[in-house]
Amino acid sequence: MKLVITMSRRFGTGASVIANELSKRLDIPVYDKAYIEQKLGEHEYETEADAIRKLAEKPCIILGRCASDILKDRMNVLNIYVCAAKEDRIHRIMKLENLSYDAAKERVEKTDEQRAAYYYEHTGKTWGDVNDYHMILDTSELGIDHCADILMQYFERLESVKLFL
Repeated sequence: MKLVITMSRRFGTGASVIANELSKRLDIPVYDKAYIEQKLGEHEYETEADAIRKLAEKPCIILGRCASDILKDRMNVLNIYVCAAKEDRIHRIMKLENLSYDAAKERVEKTDEQRAAYYYEHTGKTWGDVNDYHMILDTSELGIDHCADILMQYFERLESVKLFL
């Protein structure tokens, strides 16, 4: 399967956990903001969009960076949006970063605001619009641990269907 997965997410949803688990199971790399910025700093790519297009030449998972929009015309790309209830995200960040409720709430709100602004600035679209994604996973409802299983079942069925086409 020459699949490229883009994963947009609200802050604190556990999307990076899901991406890392998929990476292990599918044996494909995960690229995030830090990786792409490092490569830009090393002058390996001119722009983030160039980096994303080049990375997507091989199977991989790309977290954020407007990858869903940059790669929207490619047939082998699955765009996923990961969300969760705000309270769940706040409590997750409290635990992960050892923050008070108010500090975690502020971090969740500020990060979501920054991501929405970044997405709009680079695409002219509303971040999280359901029309821009093939699949939406709500980790509050599904559980972070189950999302990788759900996606793997989907990929396995997709491969099975292709055998008959």
